[in-house]
Amino acid sequence: MMGSKSGANTIKLAERRVFSSSFTSLYNDGMGLVEEAAEYLDGDGRAAVKTLSRKAAGLYAAESMRLTTRLMQLASWLLLQRAANSGEMTREQVAAEKAKVRLDTASAQGDIPLWEELPEPFRCLVKRSLRLEALVRRMDEEIYGEAHEGSLADVCPANPVSDQITLLQTAFGRD
Repeated sequence: MMGSKSGANTIKLAERRVFSSSFTSLYNDGMGLVEEAAEYLDGDGRAAVKTLSRKAAGLYAAESMRLTTRLMQLASWLLLQRAANSGEMTREQVAAEKAKVRLDTASAQGDIPLWEELPEPFRCLVKRSLRLEALVRRMDEEIYGEAHEGSLADVCPANPVSDQITLLQTAFGRD
């Protein structure tokens, strides 16, 4: 582990969890959430969105893209950690690749009055994904440290989906 002399002997619990067999539980939970969300969005979610008002359907579409983006970023992070844990990649290789992973996908959750109109199972998936993202972000910061200057977040500070969300909000907001 790299660090200052005083921090050289510090045990990082997140690092210990990620690089041990207990990581399997976190990995399975995260990938299970990805699968559950995909099944919902492709099944019950399609039916539920048809019952929503036009504005709520627009919010659902935007939030679905955010949810999907968030979960794909989380899956990428989990897969990288699993590769490091199994010895397929070095920690340095993982650190270089994980710089491409964003762990800060925003959500409209509760900020918009229409939020309560969205189906409860969908809102639950969003909340669970946000909790997982917060946990993974904390672990990532503990293991790899804060974002450094010149990281992908500095080069591309905007959410890659935000332009599409703005277009959807504009299109559906013309009632």
